[in-house]
Amino acid sequence: MTDPYARLAAAAAEWDDLGPRLPPAALRQLALLLAALRLAKGDVSERAALLAARLLGEQLPDRFPGESRLGTAATGATTVGHHGYVADDLAVLVLDGHRMVGPVLGEVRDRLLAVPAIGDAEALEGGCDPYEPGLIRLRGAGGFVRLPVFQFAPDGRPRAVVREVNLLLGADRDPWGAADWWLSPHPGLGDVPAALLGGPDEGLLPPAAARR
Repeated sequence: MTDPYARLAAAAAEWDDLGPRLPPAALRQLALLLAALRLAKGDVSERAALLAARLLGEQLPDRFPGESRLGTAATGATTVGHHGYVADDLAVLVLDGHRMVGPVLGEVRDRLLAVPAIGDAEALEGGCDPYEPGLIRLRGAGGFVRLPVFQFAPDGRPRAVVREVNLLLGADRDPWGAADWWLSPHPGLGDVPAALLGGPDEGLLPPAAARR
């Protein structure tokens, strides 16, 4: 018997092939169910998982045949996976609008979204244009933008060296890769790059980014 969470995880693993096959109305319905799965608790969340899994079976019967073998979601079984993917990876793909999913990128996503960050409104309150070129913008749950706070000086304005480095890293095209560079140990710098901001070694950051 197939667990609904396992089916959602399998859909995430194969989303490049399966996603384009869903008609717009089914995709909207799936998005609503995935939002309920994320936000609700207990029986309501499990019911949303079951309905989402059934929707995939109805729309993609060649990939997910045998609705009679679709079981009830086990309580607390949200981590049931498929080749390292889990059900929340499908929510990331459908609701959040990016592709940081799976056994490797999913861990990177969770780590980067866990760092202190502000939203668009907070950036505006600090006197910063959140859409200013050279800023890393990460999409969290629901697609809401998060700007890591290391990018800003104490007065709330973007650090000039951060904008320079982000342009070198191509943060507008790959914000997750740029954020990972800033927040991961750098062998050439002997520290996490973000830790050097505001210190005497800050000038080492642009050359290190250019050599990446």
